Amino acid sequence: MGYFEKIYQSDLSHRARAVYMYLRDHADSEGKCWPGIRTIAAELRLSRSTVKRALDDLCKAELISKERRFRENGSLSSNLYRLK
Repeated sequence: MGYFEKIYQSDLSHRARAVYMYLRDHADSEGKCWPGIRTIAAELRLSRSTVKRALDDLCKAELISKERRFRENGSLSSNLYRLK
């Protein structure tokens, strides 16, 4: 099965498909990546809220999981995304 076969056969929105392909393109060999929402939005030319909705759609479809990450000082860092 190809990387995107599940995506092509899904009922996901175009925004969710684009974000999934972006994450896949930026993932390491273990399927992990950690781009910021602002970065994803800028590179895909989408709004930040559109990217957030797409990520929520991908989590609900169980195509990705996301973990919050924190800096040593306790402030939030970018999320860690794991592709399934």
